[in-house]
Amino acid sequence: MATRKNPIFDTATTLGKIFGFLGVSAICGVLVAGLLVPAAAVSGSTASGSIEFFDTLPAELQVDPPSQSTKVLAADGSVIANLYAENRTRVPLDQISPFMKDAVIAIEDSRFYEHGGVDTTGILRALVATARGNKQGASTITQQYVNNVLNANLEAEGNSDEIKLNGVNKGVGDKLREMKLAIALEKKFTKEQILEGYLNIVFFNRDAYGIEAASKFFFSTTAKNLTLPQAALLAGLVNSPSAFDPITNPDNAKKRRDLVLSAMLTHGKITKAQYTAAVATPVTPKVTPARQGCAYSPTAPYFCDYVLHLLLNNPAYGADATEREKKVFRGGLTIKTTLDPKAQKTAQDQVNAAAGANPDKWGAALVSVEPGTGKITNMAQNTSWFAGKGKFDSQINFSVDQYDDQGNDLNGLGGAQPGSTMKPFTFAEWLNEGKSMNTIVNAAQRRYPQNFPWQNTCPTPTVGWYDSTNGTTDLQNAEEGYYRPMSVLDGLKNSINTATFASASQVDLCGIQKVVDAVGLHGGLPTRDKDTNAIVDANPSITMTTLGNLLGSTQTAPLTMASAFATFANDGKYCAPIAITSVTDQTGAQLPAQSPACRDALKPEVARGVNYALQKVLNEGSGSLIQPRISTETNFPIAAKTGTSNNNGSTWVVGHTMGLATAAWFGDALGAQDRAGQNVTVNGKFYTGIDGYMIAGPMFSNFMSQIAPGYGTDPFPEPPSNLLYGTPQYEPTVPNNPSTGGNNDTGNTGGNTGGNTGGTGGNSDNGDNSSNGNGNSTKGNG
Repeated sequence: MATRKNPIFDTATTLGKIFGFLGVSAICGVLVAGLLVPAAAVSGSTASGSIEFFDTLPAELQVDPPSQSTKVLAADGSVIANLYAENRTRVPLDQISPFMKDAVIAIEDSRFYEHGGVDTTGILRALVATARGNKQGASTITQQYVNNVLNANLEAEGNSDEIKLNGVNKGVGDKLREMKLAIALEKKFTKEQILEGYLNIVFFNRDAYGIEAASKFFFSTTAKNLTLPQAALLAGLVNSPSAFDPITNPDNAKKRRDLVLSAMLTHGKITKAQYTAAVATPVTPKVTPARQGCAYSPTAPYFCDYVLHLLLNNPAYGADATEREKKVFRGGLTIKTTLDPKAQKTAQDQVNAAAGANPDKWGAALVSVEPGTGKITNMAQNTSWFAGKGKFDSQINFSVDQYDDQGNDLNGLGGAQPGSTMKPFTFAEWLNEGKSMNTIVNAAQRRYPQNFPWQNTCPTPTVGWYDSTNGTTDLQNAEEGYYRPMSVLDGLKNSINTATFASASQVDLCGIQKVVDAVGLHGGLPTRDKDTNAIVDANPSITMTTLGNLLGSTQTAPLTMASAFATFANDGKYCAPIAITSVTDQTGAQLPAQSPACRDALKPEVARGVNYALQKVLNEGSGSLIQPRISTETNFPIAAKTGTSNNNGSTWVVGHTMGLATAAWFGDALGAQDRAGQNVTVNGKFYTGIDGYMIAGPMFSNFMSQIAPGYGTDPFPEPPSNLLYGTPQYEPTVPNNPSTGGNNDTGNTGGNTGGNTGGTGGNSDNGDNSSNGNGNSTKGNG
């Protein structure tokens, strides 16, 4: 602590305490009252009353850390966004320019190192000046710090209406309380600690609290690197941030700055040459606008918003929403996330390239997770948070559910129909029951009547049927040439609806349900009570005993799909998606974050069998139409499945390497999501009907080509021979009724059409969502 120049007036000394008591209790009780309220400054009763009042005032001040900005960081430590109620970043005194320290002392409290919290000399001087008609304040830096701390505490408690401001609503009692607390504070803290606290809490501008934020806002620099003219200007702002604002009032700001420089010269803090050079420097702010919130993130606004919702939904951060908001926006947290900036940029480039020029506002999303950890590496979509000319603006996250498991808002779209990307899960149950993927099934079978003998050991009944003789349509493929017997592998490879149903008829539907549940698949939209509209189940199970769901008629989110496919890459272990790896507060203490939460979901041999088949899909089957292609022969092993809803309004490619799983989605993100993706123009290209390989495909292919090698592209382990090379055999569906017929362009034929989920080669097929099944249909061969 610096040596005090006049210990006689130091309230830390015995004589100083006596003088402080007399000066503060007697003089301040009358003279300060006279300074602030001249009409009340004359009676002896005022003095005695003030002394008594002063003695009863508290002498303890709760100095909590002031509200600080929270930083959301990517995995490499780069900043994604800043969150704050007050834009403040605390810095130690040795990281603040000496010019700034000298400037604020010279203009605000030149006797800072000489008094003990209350400057009685300054009070007398201010009294005389006021009596001459030149009203002056006499608050020391310590008193100002006390006032800022009191106000900050009120703000943090939600009592901003009680904040006291000089000359506005501060009375004599408030001033006396401030003085007593200042004296007590000087006994508890050093001058350096008080100065550091003051410079970190003081208000400079609505977007800048504390010297670090002010330095960045006004001059795009740090507190440590402030020049003399810059420091003098900021020191001058403290008196009246609006009157001396260099942006709105540059002339006033210069006059005030030069006054500060003059005071610094008078008190020997700068030389005449420094003074002359500084006053000749023009006032030229270099503003870096403060950007509060995820919306202003230049790299990942929707991922950031997802992280923010995870924290605000977490009771570990406060008992209620108000407490959690206070913790996040005022707590100075450092939130380390899983985001890979390179992967995020590449993903953003791909969704922009795929659907950036998009006046009809079709949505695109691309999200990836790391198998084995569940870490979300990227989450991008083709929208901007804010409206703008030619922009598709949306605050809805296309990649995630509407709500978390507890029914708390996630600000998500809630997913879209996954289409044929659901077929691998029926295939997985086929393998799980020990059946060979070379087994021949009757993909000519198109009629599944109400009394069809499905195997279903679940208590949930089987719902839906396909039977043109009973008021519904027969099961449809997207192309005519596939109504014939084929292997289960060929059926998945070419995305044949009738092959999927033929295989499903030979397994336990409840087994498919268990596969889907084990890999974390769920609906992205909540189920609600029909009377109260209250959420009954925030993330309902995709009921695989409803036949439409075998072909992907229930909406699910891209993040959910990516995590499910990551299970195949991870030898059958499912890892829940995570976004937050660590959270520390401003003291460095660790707060609850997320860690990998993995479980055994599939037998390793089943996952390996699915990987084998999905490589075939991408290289020989429906995925081979994707351009540019990723070939296992010329590049690296990769597995994927395409998917397209029946009206082409939701299209997908979901796939993985050993090190990265990605879901690419393109479709209708507006309202009820019922627009047909037919006869539309995207990025200047006309499509009669959009399929998964057309737009989602290139997004997936380009992204994985650039990013997947960084996460590992080792060959997939081979499945066991009994699943891969089992003796080909024919397993007909029961009953054997290979109904034939052309494509039917509508499933909307009444209340019994719920099971009619067959593709129609791009024709609209929106069946009735009746009690007999989910009629939203899904294309095959997508």
